[in-house]
Amino acid sequence: MSDGGRRVGRPGVRALRIWAVTTAALALLGPPAGLLWAALAPPVRYLLLNDRVALADPETQALIAGDGRFAVIAGTAGLLCGGLAYLAGGRGNDVPLVLGLGTGGTAAALLAWWTGHRIGLGGFEESVRAAAGRAVEGPADLHATGVVVFWPLVAVVAYGLLETSVARLAPRDGGEDGAGEGDQVDGGELDLQTPSPGGDKDRVEP
Repeated sequence: MSDGGRRVGRPGVRALRIWAVTTAALALLGPPAGLLWAALAPPVRYLLLNDRVALADPETQALIAGDGRFAVIAGTAGLLCGGLAYLAGGRGNDVPLVLGLGTGGTAAALLAWWTGHRIGLGGFEESVRAAAGRAVEGPADLHATGVVVFWPLVAVVAYGLLETSVARLAPRDGGEDGAGEGDQVDGGELDLQTPSPGGDKDRVEP
């Protein structure tokens, strides 16, 4: 029973390990992605008015552009993560890999947001306090927070599309079909060789 218990437990431990490694690997990509977003996000200027921070230009499109660039970075990273996870994973690992892409992608997106926003935040706060009434540039920040799901969503969808596409071609390349083709070839040779000895014997015996 101990052997049976070990056999039952091993797949669960292995799946948990795959999920944890996938989650951690994706989460580590979050801070670099946040640095890239902070570098690419357009500057947004703010004013300190009546003890509150307001946009220097209420009609600016920089906020939308910042959200859009985060979405592009997160979507691209998710696409790459989904493809790499499929290439690195093996058969039977689909569930832990997909779960890891979901949790790891979410963690990576949140870390990217946090990292990108922290860049220059301290200097911005000091500038606002010291330069009341003057416009100062603020750090990158998300306003359409829903874009954080782009990373895990695109990663899972990319993995699923690859799995589905390859699954359709798998029966053609599988061992059963390969063996079938070999049997047909070998069978053809045996069919040609087998009758000849029998035929010779029948001719010699009479």
